Amino acid sequence: MIALLLALGSSLAYGCADFLGGLGARQAHVLRTVMIAAPASLAVELLLWPVLGASFDPATLGWGAASGVASAAAFALLYRTLAIGPMNVLSPVTALVSAALPVGVGLLQGEHLTAAGLVGLPLALVAVVLVSAGHGAGSARPSRTALLLAFGAGAAIALQLVFLHQAPSGSGVAPLITGRAVSSAVTLAAAGLLRRRLGSERPAYGTSAAAGVLDSVANLLFLLAARSGDLTVVAVITALYPAGTVLLARGVLAERIHRGQLVGLGTAAVAVGLLALT
Repeated sequence: MIALLLALGSSLAYGCADFLGGLGARQAHVLRTVMIAAPASLAVELLLWPVLGASFDPATLGWGAASGVASAAAFALLYRTLAIGPMNVLSPVTALVSAALPVGVGLLQGEHLTAAGLVGLPLALVAVVLVSAGHGAGSARPSRTALLLAFGAGAAIALQLVFLHQAPSGSGVAPLITGRAVSSAVTLAAAGLLRRRLGSERPAYGTSAAAGVLDSVANLLFLLAARSGDLTVVAVITALYPAGTVLLARGVLAERIHRGQLVGLGTAAVAVGLLALT
């Protein structure tokens, strides 16, 4: 139950972070937003170091660095995917892959599901797709390149979660600090190489920093959930993060929640209830 609650908290924090990051990216190039969000996220994790401790042994450094590289790749692939579109097709593909791959890893590592879990897990995967699917041009078909990018983005997100899960359980927040430092370095290097394409718009400093803080909280809650529960369940619940983004868009921007998304939210509630029984 603790792992489930932590995963729900992680999902909510990721959804809020994506919403704020999206708002920030509307005002300036997305790399300018990340250049503020990433240091803010790293600062939070450094502040947590004295509280939660950190052990920087070779295994932790390796898995943490790998998660940072995967995080940077996920960021680049995801936004490239959504730029090509159609979003209403590619976003669910990315979310489903990001949930399904950790489930496979967990099962290969010997995790087992109860009868309730065997029903709740597929329901949760369906909810991931429904919640993340917007209402767009239904007849639009993605290109092969766009589909490959969508699968790549989902795989990169999944790998970030798997790598964090593989870090030694006694390492504290060390894998988060290492991963964020690596992803920040990669992002800043990319921004430096592309500085002529970033434009002159001023980024939304407060919104971008808040997105980074929430992303750091989401990573921490996922790590704690994965250490206290099964990756198969924790990863799928975390992948419900589009629900938070959808609800915030409805409340703050007055965006419409479509019927399929409402069904997805209801399906997610049922799935979470079943998974709580595992």
